[in-house]
Amino acid sequence: MSERLKGRVAIITGAGGGLGRAHALELARHGAQVVVNDMGASAQAVADEICAAGGKAIACAGDVTRYEDMEVMAAGALSAFGRIDILVNNAGILRDRTFAKMPLEEFQLVLEVHVMGSVNASKSVWPYMQAQEYGRIVMTTSSSGLYGSFGQSNYGAAKMALVGLMQTLALEGAKRNVRVNCLAPSAMTAMTEGLLAEEAAGVLTPERVSPGLLALVSEDAPTRMILLAGGGSFECAHITMTRGIHIGDADNPAEALCGRLEQVQAQDGQLIPASGWEQPQHEVAKALGCTPPISNAAT
Repeated sequence: MSERLKGRVAIITGAGGGLGRAHALELARHGAQVVVNDMGASAQAVADEICAAGGKAIACAGDVTRYEDMEVMAAGALSAFGRIDILVNNAGILRDRTFAKMPLEEFQLVLEVHVMGSVNASKSVWPYMQAQEYGRIVMTTSSSGLYGSFGQSNYGAAKMALVGLMQTLALEGAKRNVRVNCLAPSAMTAMTEGLLAEEAAGVLTPERVSPGLLALVSEDAPTRMILLAGGGSFECAHITMTRGIHIGDADNPAEALCGRLEQVQAQDGQLIPASGWEQPQHEVAKALGCTPPISNAAT
């Protein structure tokens, strides 16, 4: 057993099966004391599995859409282990349909579980992490949010929202050593059954994703990283901004823009802004004929 996470306490939501279970076992193998959250008895089964292997874990049944449940979860972690170092926002559901056929209730439910579930859990641990000046939070995003996926408008919207949440919490947590990242997994689980080719089952196992999680919650973890993981492969996604154009006071700005959209889309020298404020700074600099201030080139 590795000691990379020795002394650290990790909470994992939706950890009663699938990816969450794999995450819980992986962090426990590296020395973390684990709080296994889920809606039912499955959480206790995973906690028992960790303890049987020589680790330390407790189960905490709770609904991520209820902030009160997440407060109880955080209090339980503190009572059992004395601190909270890691939060993995893993809980999620699917309600796949085309947008035309999707009831608004199903759209809202997916947003409630993925987005507000992550907000509730993060809010419950945030003050403790800030006070101890140490914390690692992971949001579970998806390529469905980053790049789109037919029939998953609700899921895709929720998963991209979590990227925005991660970006801002990473900025707000930086001074207190609270690092926040996103993990975009590819795995065959009960939630993705029937969505991936049959031959993917032996490759895209949950266990092959969890090493990516370890990298995002360790002492030397990055912050504001979108890590893609699946089948033992790992990639990184970026939200970039192209250099763009400046049309200034053209006689017909709309027509000038429509005629030059290919230049606007050109990816040569695209940038990775450090925060949302760099867009207006970039645009003002171009308008004034100055060199745009962003130097973090993506290519």
